[in-house]
Amino acid sequence: MAEAVFPDNTVLCNFAAVNRLDLLRDWLRGRGRWTDAVALEASRSAAHLPALGSLAAEGWLGDPVKIDDDFGVRQVEHLRTAVFGGTSGEPLKHLGEAQSCYLIKEVADWRGSWWITDDADALEYARASGITTRETIDVMRGIVADGDLTAREAFDLMNAMEKAGLVESERRSPPWGWPRRHTHRAWQRPGTPGHRSSQLPERP
Repeated sequence: MAEAVFPDNTVLCNFAAVNRLDLLRDWLRGRGRWTDAVALEASRSAAHLPALGSLAAEGWLGDPVKIDDDFGVRQVEHLRTAVFGGTSGEPLKHLGEAQSCYLIKEVADWRGSWWITDDADALEYARASGITTRETIDVMRGIVADGDLTAREAFDLMNAMEKAGLVESERRSPPWGWPRRHTHRAWQRPGTPGHRSSQLPERP
């Protein structure tokens, strides 16, 4: 059982887009944590998704975890640029992903924690590095397993998350990274071939 679970901003935004951050909060069971970069990303995303504006005050992700020692800062910057493709011109881009992966891989207090992201490249790196990583769709399956949503309700919310991202992308790059593959690949309407609601991740 994970001692801590770090959702990144893509995940926070997906739940905020459908005004159901409460589902994520309850699924985390007090284990939710975030880094200072993810907290900053969420505060900025609140301009598009107002539900994110109260996250810090509600406190269910705890105080933002800071990395301020010289070695840690260098390692995070290496991950941000060499692994996630960040640039010196945009020093905050991919910082949240880099901080979360560094904490879980290298810092004893957080080793063994889970990470939740919907960034496909970050997901691939994290899993190859041995970090237990989940996606929004996995969280939704867990919520269904807990009985807090029916499979149909979860399916509809997943589609609403995707639709929110697609609507936003018609005007500008969305503040969250919703991969279109999720609904079509892995979450089919209950009762249709390929529906996998029974394949649920372990509880955090």
